[in-house]
Amino acid sequence: MTERSAHDRRQRRLLIGLGLVFFAPLGVAFYLYYGHGNWHPGAYVNAGDLIEPPRPLPPLALPLLRGGQTDAEFLQGKWTLLHVASACAERCRASLYATRQVRLALDRDMKRVQRVLIADEGCCDPEFLQQHPDLIAVRMGPADAPLLALLGQAGARPLGGERIYLIDPLGNLMMSYTGGINPKGILKDMKRLLRLSHIG
Repeated sequence: MTERSAHDRRQRRLLIGLGLVFFAPLGVAFYLYYGHGNWHPGAYVNAGDLIEPPRPLPPLALPLLRGGQTDAEFLQGKWTLLHVASACAERCRASLYATRQVRLALDRDMKRVQRVLIADEGCCDPEFLQQHPDLIAVRMGPADAPLLALLGQAGARPLGGERIYLIDPLGNLMMSYTGGINPKGILKDMKRLLRLSHIG
């Protein structure tokens, strides 16, 4: 009888131990979230600045620096990293280099991302553009005024070349990055977005 009681006590302790393993973390989390601790987990912080609400961009056929023009919906169907600069000086070129490296680092998902530069006609020499064969280089002019106006409403100076804009595959302006940002931050954001996205 004593041996049976000892066995029962061991079984009871084992069950209590298992219960604590499963339910104690839940209880602690519940207490921290709702109890006197008033603790809340920090939200994930993007490297870029979210634009809320996202701004839908109008369909625009824009003239290309190399001649011809874009399709009216060229900002849709892919994730777009957009640069705007009246003259693409050193910082602008550094940003273009950074987004080129980000796109290459996406490996298999690289084709889901495009890069666009809107700049004055004399901004870039042909040798520089040859270093960016994937870049869609658009000539700044009256045709892109609606787009530049929306960029300005997003709280940035679009002509400074100091900002990179992110447009989703539905054509919504949704995020921007300050000039000189570490490309690893952009890459981390892009990997997450591409992993979660079922469009583009």
